[in-house]
Amino acid sequence: MKANYKFSNICGTVYCQGNVLFTPDGNSLLSPVGNRVSVFDLVNNKSYTFPFENRKNIAIIALSPDANVLVTVDDDGRALLVNFKRGVVLHHFNFKKPVKDLKFSPDGRYIAVTHEAHIQVWRTPNHLVREFAPFVLHRTYTGHHDEVLSIQWSPDSKCFITTSRDMTARLFTLDPVEGFRPKTFAGHRDAVLGAYFSTDGKTIYTISRDGAVFTWKGKSSTPEDSDADEEPTASSSNGLSLSDPNSIANTRWGVHKRSYFNQAGTKVVCATFHAPSNLIIVGFSTGVFGLWEMPAFSNIHTLSISNEKISSLAISPSGEWLAFGARKLGQLLVWEWQSESYILKQQGHYFDMNTLAYAPDGQTIATGGDDGKVKVWSTYSGFCFVTFTEHSAPISWSVLFSASLDGTVRAYDLVRYRNFRTFTSPSPVQFSSLAVDPSGEVVAAGSTDSFEVFMWSVQTGKLLDILTGHEGPVSALAFSPSGANQLVSGSWDRTLRIWNVFGRSRAVEPLSLTSDILALAFRPDGREVAASTLDGQITFFDIQDSKQTNVIDGRKDVSGGRKADDRVSAANSTSGKAYNSLAYTADGRCILAGGNSKYVVLYDVRDGEGVMVKKYQISENLSLDGTEEFLDSRKVNEAGINTDLIDNRGDESDLEDRMDTSLPGASHGAGDMSKRRYRREARTKCVRFSPTGRAWAAASTEGLLIYSLDDQISFDPFDLSIDLTPQSIAEVLASREYLKALVMAFRLNEKPLIQRVYESVPRGDIRLLARQVPEQYVAMLLRFVAEHLEHSPHLEFDYCGALQKGLTDFEHSISKLCDENASTLSYLIDQSRVKQNSDDAMQS
Repeated sequence: MKANYKFSNICGTVYCQGNVLFTPDGNSLLSPVGNRVSVFDLVNNKSYTFPFENRKNIAIIALSPDANVLVTVDDDGRALLVNFKRGVVLHHFNFKKPVKDLKFSPDGRYIAVTHEAHIQVWRTPNHLVREFAPFVLHRTYTGHHDEVLSIQWSPDSKCFITTSRDMTARLFTLDPVEGFRPKTFAGHRDAVLGAYFSTDGKTIYTISRDGAVFTWKGKSSTPEDSDADEEPTASSSNGLSLSDPNSIANTRWGVHKRSYFNQAGTKVVCATFHAPSNLIIVGFSTGVFGLWEMPAFSNIHTLSISNEKISSLAISPSGEWLAFGARKLGQLLVWEWQSESYILKQQGHYFDMNTLAYAPDGQTIATGGDDGKVKVWSTYSGFCFVTFTEHSAPISWSVLFSASLDGTVRAYDLVRYRNFRTFTSPSPVQFSSLAVDPSGEVVAAGSTDSFEVFMWSVQTGKLLDILTGHEGPVSALAFSPSGANQLVSGSWDRTLRIWNVFGRSRAVEPLSLTSDILALAFRPDGREVAASTLDGQITFFDIQDSKQTNVIDGRKDVSGGRKADDRVSAANSTSGKAYNSLAYTADGRCILAGGNSKYVVLYDVRDGEGVMVKKYQISENLSLDGTEEFLDSRKVNEAGINTDLIDNRGDESDLEDRMDTSLPGASHGAGDMSKRRYRREARTKCVRFSPTGRAWAAASTEGLLIYSLDDQISFDPFDLSIDLTPQSIAEVLASREYLKALVMAFRLNEKPLIQRVYESVPRGDIRLLARQVPEQYVAMLLRFVAEHLEHSPHLEFDYCGALQKGLTDFEHSISKLCDENASTLSYLIDQSRVKQNSDDAMQS
């Protein structure tokens, strides 16, 4: 069993906070997901997440104009310098203050960063050279009296304009210009959110939070314009000169026009400007966005796309697509404004994700959350393609079926995307566990209040039986995968019951444990069941003999970090030291366990063993509780209070963020609702192995994490074809298309079939076939040949087939090297002859 699973993708979360960003080619969108960055390929309909992590949630990201350097900055101002095309971290850097905005200059040579009321400009590091200190400070700019909110470079990269909470914008030059003083653009009555240059640099637009847009143009210094002195103007230096390389800096700027959005009861939250088409895009706190064409300030259209405020927006370089991020709902939208259609519309679970289940083909994952929704995700693309919203309470389990605390069990048709059956109990109960018979004809659900197990027929929807006997909430259910008509239930009454549900005897066998049962898992052969208990133990039972076979004490393995409000150390804390989810591997050799901590643990359970194989840390995000082993004493203030526990909601800039609208005693979803504010914890609520055995998924606080052995999470989409069967491969083989048959056999991944195709290749075709094998199948071919060589007498296939491709490439490289050497040698011989002839001539 391999254990070298690596982080592959995040599926359940598409946007958390920070700014969204288009790549320079406009084909991909970058979105911060917690302390990671996800890339959404809008052309090929795929997504992937970089493996690197920031220390805390990412606040701002920036990509260089050549798309080589990516800078990500977290809430504390700690930055990562990343080679974007390779996804490799080149350098860690600390700006030492929270960063509101970070922008590359259009020529890519400099990076401008906000530093509270100051602005720092750094030289862009080289992404090809590893340097000890790649960040070199160019200059620090001062002048604002409050926090700087945004930075915008001029098209020529010689100056930039900044906006601040002090209701002004200021123009700075990159390098000192003789006689220049930084110019102040005043006149707004609220914080200025953005300032933008036109393409020719002759116009500047400033946008404030109260919905005012000021258009600034150059003014001449002639006396005829003395009557315009009443208008606010920027501090002047010289007149406008078209031939002046510093024309923007030397312009005498003044207000040319004032415009207002006139959106009642709302504030501007974010804005951007597309200079080639003169479009201003503005997002409001009510979820409305609008497009205005400048300088006429004509409204193209206004549309509501979200129920919450738009946190971030971006426009593609071509100006066709608009990207929106809504932090509170976790929404990410890409809108094509000309055709008024969605290019991308994704949203994660509003509250925590509770459970997940793989489809039998491993291509799709269903997740259920506290928001009452069931979402189905594609592991190939990373996108959610259907959402079921029929439940009205948190989902506790889901496959094609889902059980909820609203007292219903629902069955969904994944072909027509509809809820085709709803199962209810005679009296209202809350369901916390669910199991489906291997035949798919019977569904069972366990209740939390009546302590009973209900069984329904899927075809008729009728209640078949009610199993009683438990004295506590039924926390876990599992049918035997071998079809032995056995149902195992685990309860908080510290018993595990084995029900012979379809037999005449209706036998029930209770097994006692030392603590409350939290999770169950059947071994794929149906002979063994594993139960996780509240004391941190995993107990294994033989189903046939009804006896205990093994116990794993996992308290020390699962114990995670220390929470911010813990009074004891992580080693002595009792919270979270238990597994609430178990999953066997496909071969039954190992078991994967996850709980209320930052760790997911893989155990080897063969032949009564209980050895920990590997421990995976699902998150290093310090914004979550439970990721630090020791609390940082530097965060304790003079009063002895941890600064992470201080509610700083009153410092927010928007009134709606400062207000506390929650009702006393009201609860909805997750967290301790007796508190007005709670911190999210790093924990895993559910783990599942893919049926292929090449990947596993965890429903965690940060989303649906997928760990995989492969670079690609899933097989080629060609695998999903109905025509890909052993019979079709035999037909292709009969038509003597050996390469196609071999690739199809590798995709089906059945060894007898691969061996049949492999040994059917004529010896004369091996050389040609070895040259044409696709690169992604070379590793599979070599692995198969290595195994084939040990057991098969057909050595000619292995030597001629496996080594042919390598030898051919080696032959090409050697022949190329020999040709180069021959040219070099002939050149040296000619030079020696010339020298010898010159020496002979001098001697004569």
